[in-house]
Parts: sequence; structure tokens; C-alpha cells
Amino acid sequence: MNPLLFWFFAAMMLAFGVSVVLNRNPVASALSLVVSFLCLAALYVGLDAYFIGAIQVIVYAGAVMVLFLFIIMLLDLGAEQRRKFNKVALVGGSAVALGFAAQLVGVLGKFPMGNKPFPELKLPPGESLNDLQHVGETLFSVHTLPFQVIGVLILVATIGVIVISKRELK
Repeated sequence: MNPLLFWFFAAMMLAFGVSVVLNRNPVASALSLVVSFLCLAALYVGLDAYFIGAIQVIVYAGAVMVLFLFIIMLLDLGAEQRRKFNKVALVGGSAVALGFAAQLVGVLGKFPMGNKPFPELKLPPGESLNDLQHVGETLFSVHTLPFQVIGVLILVATIGVIVISKRELK
């Protein structure tokens, strides 16, 4: 991937991620999250992970965000009122964030493998790497139970949303 495109999509993803937190309107916040997910998918495609990029767009930017917007619309959430900043919390949060960033830079600076390029994948002759086939075989053979548990959890969450949003007749 062109480094200019990488930094462009990374900066856009971070900017819209901050916009998710700072927006007072929940619909605008959810739409900012969609753009952030799309930028993440572009980064995956730049890393030649086309399947993960497509799943990112289909599942997260598509289905999950439609569900979020559906819940926001059902609950009829309005824009949040502005509050005064708590100066102690702001200073404390900034100190924790700066400490975490310093710790992260220190750990990554001492990691020698981070400066080496990733080795090329060597496959046996005549064999190709098919992401979709490997994911499907793993999902339906090794991870069958977790796959079914997630399906039940999504079903329960959907029923919960319908029950919460149900209005009583007067």
C-alpha cells in the first residue's frame, strides 16, 4: 500500500473515531462510526486482506450499524445537552492518556522485530491460499459451538430491543 494512502486512511479513521465520541447527536455519531469502519476496511485492503476488508464492510459498516441506527431510532434519542467540563477529570484523563502513550512508545521502541519486514509466505507448489475456504472450514469444524452461541446472543439481543421499544397502548 502506498504510504500516503495508509496515512490518509489512518488519519481519517482516527478523526472520525474522535468524532464518534465528541458528537452530541447519536445519529451523527453512528454515521461517523460507519466512516471509521470504512477507513479500517480500506486499511485491510491495503494490507492485501481482501476478505477481512469485505467482512468489515458487510458485517460492521453494514449490518451492525443498521442495527445501531435502528435502536437509536426506536429509542428516539435526542441530542445530548452540553455539560461543563470537570477540570480535575480532564487533567487526570489527559495524564493517564499521556502516560499510556509514553509507555506504548517505550515498549515499541524496544521491540526489535517491529523494524523488520514481514517475510513472504511460501506455499507448496500448486497450492493457493483461499481465505474464504479456510475461514469456512475453521468456522464450521473447530468453532461450531461459539458460532451457534453468537447466533443465539444476537437473537436474544434483537428480541430485547423489540421488547424495550414496545409501546404500551393507552
